[in-house]
Amino acid sequence: MDNRRLILAVVISIVLLFGWNAFSQYMGWAPEPPQSAEPEQQTAAPSPAASSKPALPAARFVPSEGRQIHVETPLYEAVFHTGGGILQSFELKKYNAGILPGSPRFNMISPAAATVAPMGLLINGQPSWNVGQWSFEGSDLKLDSGEAALTFRGQMNGLEILRVVTFHADSYLIDEQVTLISAAGDPAARVSYSLGTTDLSSESTYDNMSMAWDLKGSLKREIDVKDLTAEGVMSSGNIYWAGLMSNYFLAAVLPDKERESVFKGRITDGGVWRSAVELQDVQLGASQPVQLHTAWWIGPKSRDLLAAAPNDLSTSIDMGIFSFLAVPLLVLLTWFQSFLGNWGLAIILLTILIKIAFWPLSRKSFKSMEQMKKLQPMMKQLQEKYKDNKEALSKEMMQLYKTYGVNPMGGCLPILIQLPVFVALYQALLNCIELRHASFITNLPGTDLLWLADLSVKDPFYITPLVMGATMFLQQWLSPAMGDPQQRKIMMLMPVIFTVMFINFPSGLVLYWLCNNILSILQQSWTLHKTK
Repeated sequence: MDNRRLILAVVISIVLLFGWNAFSQYMGWAPEPPQSAEPEQQTAAPSPAASSKPALPAARFVPSEGRQIHVETPLYEAVFHTGGGILQSFELKKYNAGILPGSPRFNMISPAAATVAPMGLLINGQPSWNVGQWSFEGSDLKLDSGEAALTFRGQMNGLEILRVVTFHADSYLIDEQVTLISAAGDPAARVSYSLGTTDLSSESTYDNMSMAWDLKGSLKREIDVKDLTAEGVMSSGNIYWAGLMSNYFLAAVLPDKERESVFKGRITDGGVWRSAVELQDVQLGASQPVQLHTAWWIGPKSRDLLAAAPNDLSTSIDMGIFSFLAVPLLVLLTWFQSFLGNWGLAIILLTILIKIAFWPLSRKSFKSMEQMKKLQPMMKQLQEKYKDNKEALSKEMMQLYKTYGVNPMGGCLPILIQLPVFVALYQALLNCIELRHASFITNLPGTDLLWLADLSVKDPFYITPLVMGATMFLQQWLSPAMGDPQQRKIMMLMPVIFTVMFINFPSGLVLYWLCNNILSILQQSWTLHKTK
């Protein structure tokens, strides 16, 4: 088997793995087929419990009688309106909107999003914030530790509503208990929890906003803006959590996962991402209180905090099929940063460690390529001699490998083994919120121009991807010239393809690949020296 062909296949596989994802996200397509619910779950029969279309209530939040209440914890500062307990603002204290000095805090609920009544309660499809009458007793909350709650009381259509919203000083999780008392004697009701945000994604083309939900422990996502604007998305079943998210931030509602519920999501004409989770057929007893327990998450996708949250909320951090590798790599990267104090240096150190771990395999690969190079003249003679007899050619080639102790797979098996690590690290870096606004070299040397000041977005001057492409050309030049001229031309195109593919990659990912290339060049040079 031609070793060069297999290496070429591996390189093309890498291009497909990274390049298709890059191209599809740039075009606004989903990186994978949208994972929607099963057909019987997506299309509900017309009934009071679920409409046939994922349309959301059109009523917007109109401030009724009431006032604003401020809630402050060490993690965020939120503003609620007493007319229904509607969230008006949610500023994160540890995250800013931009990297420039004086940049405001990142607000999960922008003024535009506040108009669609986030954390609003709908009863039988009617917005309680517009239809109901509400009262509130209490004042602003400031939590330094522990927990505290706000209580909102409302009445609508013969139904008494009590909302107790509990905040925790050390988490972005907000617990809620809703108590319903039917004075009118209605046997059942539909209860929906509403959410809305504007686009939470960053400048990176690889940070996509999406409707997301967990159905029976399986993460589902939809990112197609056109479809979400025109048709929306709907899913039903045992929903663990549902809402809106980007790579770094999440706004979700966590209903009782043992209940059947319906998730609906849509992008409004104003560009607001709006969703709702509807509990089906909540049974009401005449004048008997019925309690519903739910929770909200509004904040960053912090791995540690999400792991402690209920309803498998940590599944919102999706690191792909190689998550079993990505998670420990991310833990190691975080540990390096803890004593280096610089995420760029931490990426470089992690790259060196990975290179050391694969040093024996890489060395074996380079040596195998050198051995194959020495056999090239004999291989060409055999190809000429048996050009009309492929079976005999294959037999003679295998005998040639056996005679000289050469493994034709030796050059590419190490690459195949390392490929899952590359993909895992790619996913880890792409979903690491700590890299958001993390700097490596803040200013371009000798200037005041911001350079690698944010490793989660592209290099603004394209310096690192161009240097990375140059290192790939150097690698090709150092590699043994094998295969036919057409194959060599294709291999020389690989640096160009990778450079174009990486040009808009987050600079943290480009930094990793660049360092890996430099270390590979040093290893190749050392191996060639020892071989000579």
